[in-house]
Amino acid sequence: MADILYFVVPCYNEEEVLPETSKRLLEKLHELIGRGDVSDKSRILFVDDGSKDKTWQIISDLHAKDSHFSGVKESRNRGHQNALLAGLFTAAKYADVTISMDADLQDDIGAVDKMIEEYKKGFDVVYGVRSARKTDTFFKRATAEGFYKIMKAMGVDIVFNHADYRLMSRRAVEGLLQFKEVNLFLRGMVPMVGYPSSKVYYERAERFAGESKYPLKKMLAFAFEGITSFSTKPLKFINVFALLFLLLGFAATVATGVLYGLGFVGSWTILLSAMAFFTGVILLAVGIVGAYVGKNYLESKHRPSFIIEQVINDGEEK
Repeated sequence: MADILYFVVPCYNEEEVLPETSKRLLEKLHELIGRGDVSDKSRILFVDDGSKDKTWQIISDLHAKDSHFSGVKESRNRGHQNALLAGLFTAAKYADVTISMDADLQDDIGAVDKMIEEYKKGFDVVYGVRSARKTDTFFKRATAEGFYKIMKAMGVDIVFNHADYRLMSRRAVEGLLQFKEVNLFLRGMVPMVGYPSSKVYYERAERFAGESKYPLKKMLAFAFEGITSFSTKPLKFINVFALLFLLLGFAATVATGVLYGLGFVGSWTILLSAMAFFTGVILLAVGIVGAYVGKNYLESKHRPSFIIEQVINDGEEK
């Protein structure tokens, strides 16, 4: 008997792109079912992350017209990673295998066939990896690739040029759901599950419609979230920065003292230069430590990563 596949697609204000996304995914699902690669019980699961537009209405209408469409509605907006986890949590009750992807059609749906081939070879996780960044601007490409390099340098086990387009077996999803972090960074968490994995390369297209949900500000926050969630190296860097600023402060103080002796500057300059350097050291250290303390504070509360308001699905739970 063929395995049951669930596409898990987080959505936030995606009314412009959902009609086309649902059309293409349904075509791919029918193709897979027709070849006998997956069961007819397979579904396309859209997760509404507290959208303010007609996203949930579109999902509901799709389900009413075709049972291959399912939906999960969160009680409020919790962010892409939380929405994706909510979808995987729901899909794990019905599916043998899941494929997560974004709703904007930048992920090549054609790569699904290769993912399933790898899954049938015995791989529990198949990562969709970008083979090129032709559609990105120079700045976007440089910052994105820099992000992966920094994460690697920080000791985080992350797949280069992989976002959240991936296939996961049922046991891989169940393993992921055992992680109880409130601060989610799934790109770092999935490799920690540890089951056999493979990669499938594809070219990422431009967004079909709508606006990007990850402007520069959010991308920087996401990068900081990932680094502080999986690496303590920034804490160790405090000592390095402290020593560096201490040396610079000492050198600046000596130089200022010499200039004072030669009559070029006043005595207040010595004190000012020393205070500037040491204040920088202190603020930097406090800021980094504060970020980690804040994370521990949030984790200690054990707040849920998501709250599901409604599920529309006619599948049978396993």
